[in-house]
Parts: sequence; structure tokens; C-alpha cells
Amino acid sequence: MSTFARFRVGFVAASAAGMMLAAGPAGGASAALLPHTAPHTVPALARLAAWPSPNGQQAVGATINVSGTFDGGMKRYYGTGALGSGSQSESQPPVFKLANGAVLKNVIIGAPAADGVHCTGTCTLQNVWWEDVGEDAATFKGTSSTQTMTIDGGGARSASDKVFQHNGPGTMTIKNFQVQDFGKLYRSCGNCSTQYKRNVVIQNVTATTPGKVLAGINTNYGDTASFSQITIVNDPTKKVVICEKYKGVTSGEPTKTGTGADGVNCLYSASGITYR
Repeated sequence: MSTFARFRVGFVAASAAGMMLAAGPAGGASAALLPHTAPHTVPALARLAAWPSPNGQQAVGATINVSGTFDGGMKRYYGTGALGSGSQSESQPPVFKLANGAVLKNVIIGAPAADGVHCTGTCTLQNVWWEDVGEDAATFKGTSSTQTMTIDGGGARSASDKVFQHNGPGTMTIKNFQVQDFGKLYRSCGNCSTQYKRNVVIQNVTATTPGKVLAGINTNYGDTASFSQITIVNDPTKKVVICEKYKGVTSGEPTKTGTGADGVNCLYSASGITYR
């Protein structure tokens, strides 16, 4: 086989393997294989987990207080007694109450779910799943402007109102998460007696309709909501609102003031939202 023919065969094979050739010295018969790199590659989405099956279950009649790390081993926890009414009352106790710095991981919260999870300061929820959201899946409380609540992985279903409620200050991050059949994925409290500036970061989230709003924020308190790598499923007419803006209050009811990206409070681009 001629030198040119050998080079051509090598080029075709390398191209099929996702490589490209770097030519050797002029007149040489060999070429170096280099990894092929695209100049404008978009980072791949993290693969979301399939909805899990519980590894046993446990009835919870009184709130479980968590300091440090609580690993539920993918067991289902559901409310009973005082936690078992299944109502939408704002005053319900949670199934889990997390102290500042606590981590809750590998937990499935079944029905009745009471008021889900309360975080009293910085907290992390890893691979937590809500099969049937009660009043809220989780509420971020606390008083420090530097506190953070991170929801990484997991999912929530059947939230007639809100999934995540943000009452204290600080930043909530929701990433690698899936939500199905929901009112709002996130809401900055619209009428808490003490109001704060709040931030939410929503990244690599898949939302399946029916659903209404991904995030509701109070622009008059300086709230921000940023979105990236969002996938919305079964919404051909694009009815799901990405970012809903309100004028928050300390009593009475908040007033909706608008929707959509504005570069100040609602932060996203069309390229960051995918419909399928």
C-alpha cells in the first residue's frame, strides 16, 4: 500500500474514533493521533437518576431532629399521628428538622409528608425524594445572610402548591433535580413578617408538566433567580413560567408584577431552557 493510501485509511479510522490527525514532518509516512476537541462544546447535562424504590419504610410520629449527617439508606419515611393528617396547613411540623450544618441523604419521604423538611440554617439534602409533597417539600429558615441550602439530586411529585419554600435569607441551590406535577418549584416567601433578600440557583433540573412556575421571587427585596440547563417536558405551548416576579409584603398578600428574564432579578437565556 502506498504512503498516501496508508495515511488515508488511518485518517478515516481516527475520525470514526473521534480523533484527529496531526501531520508529521514533511514527507513522513506517519501522523500523530490527538483527541478531537470542538471549539464550542456545551457541557453535557448530568444524568438524572431514575425514580427509586424504597428499601423498607418507617412511620414517623414525631419530628426527627438531625445534627451532622443522617443517611436514610433509601428507606421511605412517612407521617403518622400528629404528622399524619395529610393537610395543607402552614403550621404542620416537619418529618425532618435539620440543624445548622446538617446533611440529609438517601431518604424517600412518602405520604403523608406533613411539612417535609425544615432547615434552620445551612443544610444539604442529597438524593432526597418526595413521593407526594404535603404542604411543602422543604422550607429554608434561619437568619444569616450567608447561609446556604443545597438540594443535590432527588425529585418531588404531586406538589399542589410549592416544592421549596424560602423564608429566611441566604441562597438556595437546586441542582440535578426532577419535579413532576407541581405548582411552584421554588417560592421566596411573599408575606413573611420579616423579609430578606433571597437568592436561588436552579441548575440541571427537569420539570414535567402539569406545572405552573419554576421560581417566584420578590424583586422589591432584591431577590435573584438564575437558571441553567433546564428541561421542561410535555409543555408544547410553553405555559410553564420560568421566573415570576412579585412585590413582597410583610402582611396581606403579595402582588405579581411580571414574568421573564430581565438581567437583574430573573437571570437566564433562551438557550438555557430546553423543551421536549
